[in-house]
Amino acid sequence: MCEPDSLRLAGGRLAALAWGEREAPTWLALHGWLDNAASFSRLAPLLVERLGIRVVAIDFAGHGESAHRNGDYALWDYCHDVLDAADELGLERLTLLAHSMGAGVACLTAAALPERVTRLLLIDGLGALTTPAVEVPVQLRKGLSAARRSVSPPPRYPDERMAVAARVAGGVTPIDAETAEPLVRRNLERLPDGHLRLRTDGRLLWPSPLRLTPEQVMAVLGAIRCPTLLIEGENGILGERSAAKAARAAVGGLVRGVLPGGHHLHLEPSSAPMVAERLAEWIMARDRQ
Repeated sequence: MCEPDSLRLAGGRLAALAWGEREAPTWLALHGWLDNAASFSRLAPLLVERLGIRVVAIDFAGHGESAHRNGDYALWDYCHDVLDAADELGLERLTLLAHSMGAGVACLTAAALPERVTRLLLIDGLGALTTPAVEVPVQLRKGLSAARRSVSPPPRYPDERMAVAARVAGGVTPIDAETAEPLVRRNLERLPDGHLRLRTDGRLLWPSPLRLTPEQVMAVLGAIRCPTLLIEGENGILGERSAAKAARAAVGGLVRGVLPGGHHLHLEPSSAPMVAERLAEWIMARDRQ
């Protein structure tokens, strides 16, 4: 598999990994919360080989090797990361390959700027976390209270193996060591004493002061006009929950596929080839139309 190139985008504030030839049609890849561009390290080379494209995966602000923000990490602020990266790459029309939180950012971008987004390729994510309107004061209290506390120092580890073990043990969604290893490796920096420290901005763990309401997210999903493929893991986060069903129904013409795997199925060594095959089949079928 091809090794990625390292990029700096958006005036240097965003880091990225790129697979494929510079002249090839380019997809932007958007990772999930607390992940980074290495989320696509097993999927992107397969897509490059199969489709002859270029995949540029960015590290969102505060993640991976990108710069930290001074303010809040609101979901919609990541849309600027997408647009800044696209503008620097000269991409007027976007194919967005997006996982989890990145899928939420992709949905917001496609709904707000339909003239910029050609296709959505979503992996185990659709819409965004919501807060009912009646609970907004409580959510705001959580966010404000967290922001008034000092930031805890990032965790330190004696070696990469221990850092991977911590991610496996403390992950919000289940993930095994082999799947987590690329994410953790990109997220570590070595200290003068030989220990390793997470690069991730600790403020990403703070509760959001404000979230969109369920009604607002449904309006966003209903405003998406581009062709949309959603690939879910059999053991992913969406499934047959009522909210997930409603979200899928809100996107006109959405095509859904369910494959073996968990939330990070695109990074799982056994599932990534199946995800690549499903994506390629859908793209080629649409190109024949």
